[in-house]
Amino acid sequence: MKWITRSHVHVDRVACPWLIAHFVDSEAEFLFVPSSQIEKVAKETGAIPFDAPGVELGHKDGRCSFESIILKYGLKEPGLLRLAKIVHSADVSEDIDKDPIARGLEAIASGYSLRFPDDLENLDAQFEVYDGLYSWCRMQVASENK
Repeated sequence: MKWITRSHVHVDRVACPWLIAHFVDSEAEFLFVPSSQIEKVAKETGAIPFDAPGVELGHKDGRCSFESIILKYGLKEPGLLRLAKIVHSADVSEDIDKDPIARGLEAIASGYSLRFPDDLENLDAQFEVYDGLYSWCRMQVASENK
């Protein structure tokens, strides 16, 4: 399936493809276009839009796009929900200090954007970051529930 979002990825637009590829659609193909072209290209390609203004899988009711995808697809794994809190805080600027890891994730996203200006290269590089952070989240949640 094709998925589409705005070009020049940052926190939510890296976290969402990671989430989609790992938990929703293992065959996902991601398209990155300017905001003004999302609706047009989505109609032409049948791609599902995410993290764009006015779309179902975007910022809505205080959620970031990562959280909207979790809700839509009924994902409930505790480590994933912990990761969602970090992504939310890193992506929603007024909530940046609501999670102690958020500023670090935002800094990592900024650094990767400088190193990898091509969106697909950026995803390839950063997925490893999210794999590690998700593993840490799972460990943290497990240790809290002992």
